[in-house]
Amino acid sequence: MTSEVPFPAAGWAPATFLGSLSPAAAAELVALAVRKRFGAGQIILREGAAAGHVVLLLSGFTKVATAVEGFETLLGIRLPGEVVGETGALTGEPRMATVTACGPVTAGLVGRAAFQDFLRRRPETATLVTAAVARRLRRSDRRLAEFAVFPAHIRLARLLSEIAEVCAVPHPDGSLELAVPLSQPELAAMIGIAQATVQKAVGELRDRGLVRTGYRRVRVLDPLGLRRLGDGETRTGEHESR
Repeated sequence: MTSEVPFPAAGWAPATFLGSLSPAAAAELVALAVRKRFGAGQIILREGAAAGHVVLLLSGFTKVATAVEGFETLLGIRLPGEVVGETGALTGEPRMATVTACGPVTAGLVGRAAFQDFLRRRPETATLVTAAVARRLRRSDRRLAEFAVFPAHIRLARLLSEIAEVCAVPHPDGSLELAVPLSQPELAAMIGIAQATVQKAVGELRDRGLVRTGYRRVRVLDPLGLRRLGDGETRTGEHESR
């Protein structure tokens, strides 16, 4: 097996599944995986398919989406170090969502039986799998709660700040360019608003000098200002009353 992704110097964030494992446990799990590369737009897991393996994201970012009444709904973004497809692999149920590469992705495919055996040998890792699922549910619940509380541009500011914290390319001027291509319909799906509404919300953030947008590209010009707005404050620190 080739060593395409350096280990353990892969830069996995501590909050990710691989990043939360001990170095020995992470090395053992990665050694069980068959490495596979995916290009931008390639499907890594398909909703409804049989769940025969889990996927370790060794490098690159992915989008997770589900089809609701024929329309694709973006559920979230997964970053290097995360595991996807673990629920289906543990329960034997079909895939619950489609996972697509946002750019070049190197993944490690671990068979269902091998993954379950790994969890049995290292029971502390089973707890971390549960914690990873719980974090995703908590983020989902929080976003649903935000739908009823915050106006669209605040929700968008919170979402873009969250994405920028985990997958953005910094520029010398302090701005951050999101490392994943995102369309306005995808942003609208993630915060539960109509496409026309997200266009107005994007315009609001642009008018405030917080972001610059292009085709499927978002650059956060003022990360601190965007975060303050998402927290319900104006750029001067006053409570957002609009």
